[in-house]
Formats: sequence, structure tokens, C-alpha cells
Amino acid sequence: MKKRKQTGRLLSSTLVAAGLLGAAGAVQAQSSVTLYGIVDGGFLYTSRTQITPTSPTGAHQFSFTDSGTTNSLFGMRGAEDLGGGMRAVFQLENGFSVANGGLANSNGNLFGRQAWIGVESPYGKVKAGVQFSPFFISLYETDPRGMSYFGSALIGYLDNVLVTGLFNSNAISYTSPEIAGLEGSAMMALGGTAGNFQAGRQYSVSLTYHLGGFMLTGALYNGNNGGSAATTPTPSTIEFIGRTLGASYRFANDLSIYASYALYKTGSTPFNNFVFQRNTGFSNSVYSGGASYRIKPYLNVSAGVYYTRDGNNSANHSLLTSAEAQFYLSKRTTLYGQIGYVNNRGAMDTGLSVSNALFAASGSTVGVGLGMRHMF
Repeated sequence: MKKRKQTGRLLSSTLVAAGLLGAAGAVQAQSSVTLYGIVDGGFLYTSRTQITPTSPTGAHQFSFTDSGTTNSLFGMRGAEDLGGGMRAVFQLENGFSVANGGLANSNGNLFGRQAWIGVESPYGKVKAGVQFSPFFISLYETDPRGMSYFGSALIGYLDNVLVTGLFNSNAISYTSPEIAGLEGSAMMALGGTAGNFQAGRQYSVSLTYHLGGFMLTGALYNGNNGGSAATTPTPSTIEFIGRTLGASYRFANDLSIYASYALYKTGSTPFNNFVFQRNTGFSNSVYSGGASYRIKPYLNVSAGVYYTRDGNNSANHSLLTSAEAQFYLSKRTTLYGQIGYVNNRGAMDTGLSVSNALFAASGSTVGVGLGMRHMF
């Protein structure tokens, strides 16, 4: 109570100072905030179902599915012109499920997809907070299915390491401007616990080259388990080494072709509460290729093939193929249909869909997805 007057004066002085600074900068600084989002839902059929890697093989499944082709999310991004070619920027992004309204498509936290602040300038972009790694972005850019939630490179990614390297907590990154077609990016996610500064530490770098419609990209990821980020609801600090090299070419007629290689190599630590058949460590190589073609302004088709091989045991391998047609009712609303096939051999458990069918049993499984996506 004795400090109330003093605190009031301090608060008033602070507000006045802030007002004066705001008035002084209003002439030069321009700021904007954008609210955006995606709502995606549909139906999924699979001929065989395996809810977890250790559950018994089930019968065929027909279900409503969240994020049939694109993750459902909402977020906001903002920027303020600081002058001299510099801007302060930020982004907050939440993942949710249209099936039950709960948190999904993230590390399990409210803004578990992206939550960062940064600065852009002619010399590059610096960001600090939860963000995608250069390794994941490189994989995204060379996937013919655009990391669809059905039958894409995203299935193999999550099957192997869940969201590690996808949603990176405590991360600082720098992305260079493009110079002579070259663009580089580097990220360090700080981990650490008392007495162990290496726990949960993750880093990733990438280099991308553009020449006309041609793109070549390569990236690596190294991460340790543990650390403060290990407390996220969905494990995001699985120990693994990632490597990728890929290329794409976009023709003048809106046809794009893709090819890539990715390596996921883990240590001997099990995936926390998730029990995988490879919980003693594995080294999976994924070879992929495919194409995407905008046939008409309102119609796009894409197809991809993904072959996964366990480098420690050649008996473990899988082949995933998928295709999709998207019909644009408007710039914001899309109807889509997808079909996929996966064949697992040995202990491999590659699935067809991130939602409701992330894993599949040994043998062949067929899946079909139909849905609608709206962006705002």
C-alpha cells in the first residue's frame, strides 16, 4: 500500500514516455498484423488399421479425419518498418483438430507450431523462438506432395522421429539473402539441463541454389535427447541425425518434378512414451520422386513414390505411393481426393495418413481420402 503512489507515478511516466515515443515514430514506422488460418477435414478409408506400432492389425477403417491434406491451424503474423530496410517481425501459429477442437498438428502446446520474433534486413533474417528447422524446410521444398498429411514425405518423417526437427523450441536461426542463386540457413536450438549443456541441443543448416526453374537443396540436422524442450506434450527432442539432398524443376507449363534422398539415424534411446519397433536405434534411408501439375487454374494433380530402407537390416523396407487431385472452388476453398498404397516388409511400419493411419502393418494397405480445405 505504501508503494502505490510511487508505483502509480512510475506507471504514468512510463505510459507518457511510451506515448511520446509512439507519436514520434508514427510518422516513419508502419506496422501490420495479419490473422490467417486453414480448416481441413474429410473422410478416410484404409483397408487395414494399426493405431500404434505395437497394436495388432485391425480390419478396414472408415473414419472422419482431421487435416486430410493440409494441417488445420490458425495464427497471426506481424511486421513493423524500422527504417533503413529493416523490419521487426513475429509469428504465432496454433495447430488444432477439426475432429474434436483440441490441440493437434504441433508439439502439443498452444502455439506449438511457430512462436518466434525476429528482424529482417537486406542482410538476412534472424528469428528466435519455436520454428521449423532448415532440414525440414529443405525436405518440404523437394516433396512432390507438398508434405500432405496423406501419402507424402511427412509420413516417413513422423514415423521416424515424430516432430523433432519440425517444431524446434528455444531456437535461434539466420537465413541469408539470395546471392547469385545461393541461399543459406542455420539454426541452433538451445537445450541443456543442470550439469549437461548438451542435453536437447539441436542444430541444422541448409544450402539452396536456384537457377530459373531449377532448384537444388541440401541440409543436415543433429539433435540430442533431453533438455527443457523434452517437456513438450509431443516428444520433440528425439536423438537423431538427419541428412537430405534433393532437386526440383518447374517447367513453364506449371509442371514440376521432384527427386530427393533423406536419412534418419537415431541413437539407442526409446521415444519416451512411444514404443517403436526400432527403439534400439535405426538408420532409415528414404528415396522419393514424383510430380505436381496444374492442369487448369482450378485443377491440380500430384503423385509421389517413397521407398524406405533400414540400413541396419535390409529385411525392413517399405514402398509408399500416392496421388491426389485438388479442385479449387475458389482461391480459398478446395475439394480434394487422394488414393494411396503402402507395402511393408519385415519390421517396417510406414503408414498412409498422419491422422488415423500413421502406421501400417506388414503387408499391403490401401487408403482413400476425400475432404475439403478452406483457407482464410
